[in-house]
Amino acid sequence: MLEFLLSSDAIMALLTLTFLEIILGIDNIVFISIAANKLPEHQRNKATNIGLVLAMVQRIVLLFFVSFLISLSKPFFTVDNNWLHLALSWQSVILFAGGLFLIYKSTSEIREKVETPEHDEENVRKKHINTFSQAVVQILIIDFIFSIDSILTAVGMTNGLSENHNYNLILMIIAVVISIIIMIGFANPIRKFIDVNPSIQVLGLAFLILIGFMLITEAAHLSHTSIFGNEVGAIPKGYLYFAIAFSLFVEFLNFRISKKQKADENNDV
Repeated sequence: MLEFLLSSDAIMALLTLTFLEIILGIDNIVFISIAANKLPEHQRNKATNIGLVLAMVQRIVLLFFVSFLISLSKPFFTVDNNWLHLALSWQSVILFAGGLFLIYKSTSEIREKVETPEHDEENVRKKHINTFSQAVVQILIIDFIFSIDSILTAVGMTNGLSENHNYNLILMIIAVVISIIIMIGFANPIRKFIDVNPSIQVLGLAFLILIGFMLITEAAHLSHTSIFGNEVGAIPKGYLYFAIAFSLFVEFLNFRISKKQKADENNDV
């Protein structure tokens, strides 16, 4: 197992997945803060930290459940005619549905952030929270809603890295634990950075569209789908890593240029 975790594919998947988990967790942090701020000040940090730890446990349990479904690779339905062949398994069905969900969720989130960025926050603010336990329960509900795309992203980034599903599961758990620890320790600085640079979060959501498309093609590949004799192949994860790295590099250049322009404007004044 150590050999797998130290392999270049596993390290790249871990770094990319941890980054995406943190980016996806920004909204989670914002909504958790809104829920916690309804408590007396001396209880807020405690509620936030307990809620995030319980959320981490909740995500790990969900990862075990989804990983079990992904391991069900035996076909239960087959189509074989002149133009289409496929052998559906629960593995391919989960990946296909997950890919569609990620594409739908990501495009919806991007549209909402552009058109009505405060809509979801206002809904959370309207909820009445009077006790510490109510705040923790509310945090768990919020995290469960946000954990679906997080878990599907983890599956998409790790599926196929190892033939042993347990190794992939361990890699996903490590990424989730690291991201939650970072969110607990650096929630406010990360949130402030994203507020100043909202394009980072939109970029992260755009990456989910790529991952969703990759899940769909991987589902077709695992179900041995062929159309008019042409079999659908899986997209190598290296392409995804390159797209993410290149996009982040361009965003970093834009950030540096924007920062320099602001500095020059201040100097002129």
